[in-house]
Amino acid sequence: MTSTRPRRRADAERSIARITAAARDLLSRDPDATIDAIAEAAGVGRMTLYGHFKTRADLVEAALVAVLEAGEATLSAVDLSGDARDALSRLLASSWELVAESAALLASAQGVLPAGRIRELHGGAGDRVAELVRRGRDQGVFRTDLPVDWLVNVVQYVLHGAAEEHRGGRIATADAARIVDATVQSVLAAPSHNPHT
Repeated sequence: MTSTRPRRRADAERSIARITAAARDLLSRDPDATIDAIAEAAGVGRMTLYGHFKTRADLVEAALVAVLEAGEATLSAVDLSGDARDALSRLLASSWELVAESAALLASAQGVLPAGRIRELHGGAGDRVAELVRRGRDQGVFRTDLPVDWLVNVVQYVLHGAAEEHRGGRIATADAARIVDATVQSVLAAPSHNPHT
């Protein structure tokens, strides 16, 4: 006799994947998308959705994790060799595109998840920036008077702030990556390499 348990599990996994994809899509466009709208987009009922995700926070976190995993695949392909400033510019260009795409989803996450959990989920991206800051210090092109963790946070604040400005129509798409890069490079630059000093 063949067990139906593996089939049920496969059905559940497909259902979870559909719900997560629908949440990712809708919340990336509208941070206030309702559970009903997400269930409808996923082709499931509310009971099915709540059978997999007990709370809205659980669903938002699953959608954010899916976006961050896709983003990690993109960022891990960025060439970070050579001069730390050039490597950072390449990383910021890719990071900006990801942050801009997920700004609404992040706003939704900030409404239901603790700040510490959001930082924890973003850990991989922060580690990459921290490594570049350390390398830039060793190369003498990045400042050494402020803590690395603080500088990494500033980079993240700039990216998220630019995403909010972009969503509000105050920064044009064509200008955003350049503005982010110029701002971050200016903040990180060692005094002798800062064009404003």
